[in-house]
Amino acid sequence: MQANVRIPDQTRLPATAPVSPFDLRQAAAYRDWRGEKLKSYPADPRNLVVEVNDPRDLSGDEAEAMRRLCVTYNMAIYRSRLGPLADKAIPARLGERFGLAHLDRNLLADEDAITSLEVSSGKAGRGYIPYTNRRLLWHTDGYYNPPERRIRAFILHCVTPAVRGGENALLDPEMAYLLLRDADPDHVEALMAPDAMTIPANTETGTETRAAQTGAVFSVDPETGRLHMRYTARSRSIVWKGDARTHAAVAALEALLAADGPHVFRYRLASGEGLLCNNVLHNREAFEDAQGATRLLYRARYYDRIAGTGLTDRV
Repeated sequence: MQANVRIPDQTRLPATAPVSPFDLRQAAAYRDWRGEKLKSYPADPRNLVVEVNDPRDLSGDEAEAMRRLCVTYNMAIYRSRLGPLADKAIPARLGERFGLAHLDRNLLADEDAITSLEVSSGKAGRGYIPYTNRRLLWHTDGYYNPPERRIRAFILHCVTPAVRGGENALLDPEMAYLLLRDADPDHVEALMAPDAMTIPANTETGTETRAAQTGAVFSVDPETGRLHMRYTARSRSIVWKGDARTHAAVAALEALLAADGPHVFRYRLASGEGLLCNNVLHNREAFEDAQGATRLLYRARYYDRIAGTGLTDRV
């Protein structure tokens, strides 16, 4: 049986698009959306886990359970009953089930556009922290991409976990928005400015391989109407808008992320487990590999949003 997962037209918003709760002028829409969002918090990260047989061929009930979690939390974790699975096609097959069709063929991805995340001396030597065993700071994927290559979703599949460490912290960007807006709407307004954050051009090879990217931290996705977030906690290779308002907003966001409150989920993927999400905020603690057993995850990044998780979709 196939899941009843609707694949929306992500090329444009419908003519009758609902009033956006992410518009600071729409207090009533925000109040209603906020009330629904907070009904799900606090929550145990174990509530995000869906037991599945084979992530390459989900049953209808398995897919619907994952979709429901993604509507509520913008993320779901699957655990395969088949145990360890090293099939590199898993992220792509799973993505297809949820309407994820447009892979980001980024600079460090493999030829099939699926990235093998493991310690790599070559990539680490070029300054790419994901390919080391060091901690990764809070970020969303593709924060350095231009708008036409906006990362709306990604999948992680764990083949081999680290022997120690490697836990992820996960935060729904909508919760980050909600907490900041409740604290001070000025923080949200500052972070929605189109020149709030600039990632300088990539010139590591001596030539420009990626242009500088300036944009907002929070924005309303013009193709889906949902909240989009681009963010990195790194302090190097980033330029924040130089006004006091932006710096106050960035400090408030950093404090929120450091607080490790009940809205943050901590989870260490085991072999045969994976994460499906609408590009949630995440970090990774440092880890140690076992002798002859390198930590390995497959990652697929998509320009699409998970189907069935639109503004009007419900659990």
